[in-house]
Amino acid sequence: MILLELFLSFVQIGLFSFGGGYAALPLIQQQVVDNHAWLSMTEFTNLITISQMTPGPIAINSATFVGIKIAGIPGAVVATLGCVLPSCIIVTIIAKLYLKYRNMAMLQGILHSLRPAVVALIGSAGISVLQSAFWGTGAISLSQINWVMVVIFALCLIPLLKTKVNPVWVMLGAGVVNLLVKLVMKAG
Repeated sequence: MILLELFLSFVQIGLFSFGGGYAALPLIQQQVVDNHAWLSMTEFTNLITISQMTPGPIAINSATFVGIKIAGIPGAVVATLGCVLPSCIIVTIIAKLYLKYRNMAMLQGILHSLRPAVVALIGSAGISVLQSAFWGTGAISLSQINWVMVVIFALCLIPLLKTKVNPVWVMLGAGVVNLLVKLVMKAG
């Protein structure tokens, strides 16, 4: 039964995750955190980090991670297949239609109008992750903010905006800084 739940949950994610991995994050969060409670919000945030550090799309990495956590290797296979199957079918159909109707003004208008929705999905996911990083699962208030995470965020944002540094190095640096801060706090 759990394999069917995994498959159907990730079919929904694969079916409705227009705009790529970041746009899929709210859908993944809804399925794995809110609907099924397979992961806590902290685990979900860790999942995003792990998905960014490993090769492959976020949704597929998420499906594999959640599948393994919930039902082992069979769960990973079923969840990953559920995530990929709708995309394969949809892309095949769209490619055929796009090649036939690519010069049609209405199609170009539809594609153009989807962009703001995709940006909103990505923004929503970013705000959820930011909230989890700065406040954890607690209430959002200035007194509850994790200032270490705010400083790490600012330190990461600067090179990402000012240079062409590889984001993996920024993530690894953030992990090292956080580890050092925890070690200093534990020793003090």
